[in-house]
Parts: sequence; structure tokens; C-alpha cells
Amino acid sequence: MLLSSNGIAVTSFAAPEVWSALVQVFIIALAVLAGNILRRKVKILRRSLIPSALLGGLIILLFKLWADFNGIIDKKFMETVTYHALALGFIAMSLRPSKDTDRSNTRTVIDTGTLTIATYIIQGIVGLLITIPMFLWWRNPSAGNDIFYSGGLLLPMGYGQGPGQALNFGTIYQLGAADQDIVFHGIDFGLSIAAIGFLVGSVVGVIYMNILNRKKKLTIHENVSESRHTIKDYEQENELPHSESVDKLTIVVSLVLLTYFLVYLLMSFIGKLELGNFGEKTLKPLVYGFNFFWGILFGSLVKIVIRGLRKKGWMSREYLNEFLLNRVSGFSFDVMIVAGTAAISFENLKSIWLPLTLVCIFGAFVTFVYVRWVSFRIYPNYKYEGFFSMFGMLTGTASNGMILLREIDPRYQTPAANNLVLQNIPAMIMGFPVLLLLGFAPKSMQATLITLGILIALFITATLFLFRKRKK
Repeated sequence: MLLSSNGIAVTSFAAPEVWSALVQVFIIALAVLAGNILRRKVKILRRSLIPSALLGGLIILLFKLWADFNGIIDKKFMETVTYHALALGFIAMSLRPSKDTDRSNTRTVIDTGTLTIATYIIQGIVGLLITIPMFLWWRNPSAGNDIFYSGGLLLPMGYGQGPGQALNFGTIYQLGAADQDIVFHGIDFGLSIAAIGFLVGSVVGVIYMNILNRKKKLTIHENVSESRHTIKDYEQENELPHSESVDKLTIVVSLVLLTYFLVYLLMSFIGKLELGNFGEKTLKPLVYGFNFFWGILFGSLVKIVIRGLRKKGWMSREYLNEFLLNRVSGFSFDVMIVAGTAAISFENLKSIWLPLTLVCIFGAFVTFVYVRWVSFRIYPNYKYEGFFSMFGMLTGTASNGMILLREIDPRYQTPAANNLVLQNIPAMIMGFPVLLLLGFAPKSMQATLITLGILIALFITATLFLFRKRKK
């Protein structure tokens, strides 16, 4: 900030604060491009199906080993981008126009949603069975070994939900540990699990796929040509024309941001309420941590309002373009993955490397075994397609599941892809109480043990439901 001769403040565009945020954006963009080039040019990376965004994040991590470059990365900025990108991506997805589908029956969709939640639960159980004993008998801060007893619950947030939720709950757990005078780097713990989860979903999935291929149990399709698209794939009837004074993408992005502004107003209103000790330390962190959930809720409400206005004839144009909303959500999630991975601090991982390793290894093994076991039961006619789509999603994101599925079902001829999309509704309904339970656990060891007992009961119930007797 400069002062002119008459004392008026003038912005100096050479000031570091003008460019500091953009420098971080430049780093994210360069990482995405570098990751894409690596994946396109290095055959082993291309065959591994590792997302380009994750490769970009890993490139930043490698450069962070260099002390001078490590100082360039703004960890707080990367965490903030991860937090907001998660909500924006889900808002864009929830604003997409609804489609009538008939390739997945209701029972299978509910079973798929139940499998999703049951896997989150067993991941949480596995995580706690590792971190509780390590907290009791391995933890020794003076020797540089530290862990939080409920830290294992970040496994389903990292594997099952991805970097955004790993960051949100990692923050909640880090604050919960600090309230008990425990130094736990929950943010780095959660984000590291998420990054490793992408590798597990891609690498383990591809290895198992090739083993099955050699046994002639399935066929891997390589270099599948893209299907032809028509203008109907990109536009709907009565949409805003390209010749309008405002770009269609501008309208779509503005609707996404407007929806997020409504989310902000809600969270800000709750944040100003006087809710006592429980509200300040438990409820309010959960409210802000669930920004993605409020985004889905308000996105659905905005879509209903727009649909109502069109039916009333008060709105003549269709502003919710599915193709553009898919691009906005894809962009948000790619940025989230890069920023979330870049936010990991090697320095903070030194005290938690052993529990992190054990949680990720046992979590991957249990997820693989359980998802395969259940998939063979609920998808008898497309068991491998169902397994790979769910395994990819439950260790990475839905995009990982779709990438793995495309290798053996390139034209989505089985209902597996449809199940992956439609299961979100029952999974959200069943999963919300579980998320609340995970927010309750870090309050005390007693709360964590209660959570563990409830999770075991819920897991048994969900598994019995999935293996209930079926009519032929």
C-alpha cells in the first residue's frame, strides 16, 4: 500500500501480498499440468491409473523435500483451498439436472449405499483397533512417538471420503487432542491417508485386475475409442444460448458460488450463537466441517426452486447445464486433490509414521476383502465390475471407481456405474449419524470406546442386512 502526494492510499501492484495467493494457484496449475504430462508419457504411470491430480500433488511433495522450495508452499492456503474445493465440487454435483434411470433397481441401489457405509464403519473399527492400543502402550512424546487414541477414525475419512473430509475431520481431531494437551497432527495424518488411499485404489486395483486377466476371468480393454457425442450431450432444450451477452459458464459458476454463499450464511449464523461449552467445542466445529453436506442440501434446494420457477413460467431459460456442472465439479475435485496432497508436512509426519503405516496397510487389506466379499453377493451378474467400482471409490473417490470400471466395462453396459451414482442418496441418509458419531469420539477415551462399540453393532447390522435372504 502506497500513499499519493495528497495522502490517498494507492495499491502497489508490486507488493508481495498482491501476488502471494496467485503464486500458490500457479503452483497448483503447474502441478496439474506436470502430473498430466507424466501420466501421458510414462507408460507405467498410465497403466497404474493413478489420477493426474494426485501425481501433481506428489510432485509438489517431492519438491518440498528441498528446504528452499518447502518455504514457498503456503500450507494454510493449501488447506483452505482443499476445504472450499470439497464443498464447491459437491454443490456442482447436486445442481445437475435429475435424470430418469432404469438400469439399477432400488434394492441394488440401497444395498450399494449400505455397502458404502458398512465399509466406512469397518475402516473406522480397524483404525481404532490400531490407534487405541498404540496410544496406551506405544505413545511416548519425549521419544518423538505420538498418536491420538481416536485418530484411527480418520481412516474412513481419508480412504472413504478423500482429502476434503480428511482435512475437515483431521482439524476436528487435532483440536480435540489439543484440548487434552495432546500434540496430534490430525490434518497431516488425515491428508496422508487420503493420498495413500488414491495409490491403494489405483495400484492395488490394477494389480488385481491384471491377475484376473491372466486367469482369463475378465478382459481389460485398452485404448478404447471415445464414443461420438452430439450437441444434445452438451445442451438441453431452452438453455441459455451461446450468443447471449453472458457466457454460460459464468452463469453456472455464479449459481454454484451463490449456493455456497447460502451455506456460508447458515454456518456463520450458527457460529454466532451462544451454545455453551458443548456448542463451542463440538457442535460448531462439526457445522463448519460439514460444509460439503450443507452444500449438497442447499444445492438440492436451489435446483428445486429453479425447477419450480420454470414450471410456473417465471423462468424461460434452463440455466443448469449438466455438462458444465460436471466440468466445475471435476475441476474442484482435481484442485482439491492437488492442494490436499501439497498441504502434507513431512516434518509433522515424523511422530506418527508408524500408526499411519499400520492404519493404511490394514485398512487397505480389510477394505479389499470386505468389498470383494459383499460385491460377489449383491452383484451376482457383474461381480467384478461391481467390486472394482466400489473398491476404487472406497479408497479414493468416485472418479477412481469409474476409472477402474472403465478398464473392464468401457461402455458401462453393466449397472455398476449407475449404482455408483445413485448410491449417494441412501449413503448420505445412513451415513450422517455415523459422521456425527465420529465427531463425538475425540472428546475423551470413554467417548471413543463408546463409539467403537456402536460402530461394531452398526457393522454387524449392516452386514446382516446385506446378506439377508433374497427372492429369486
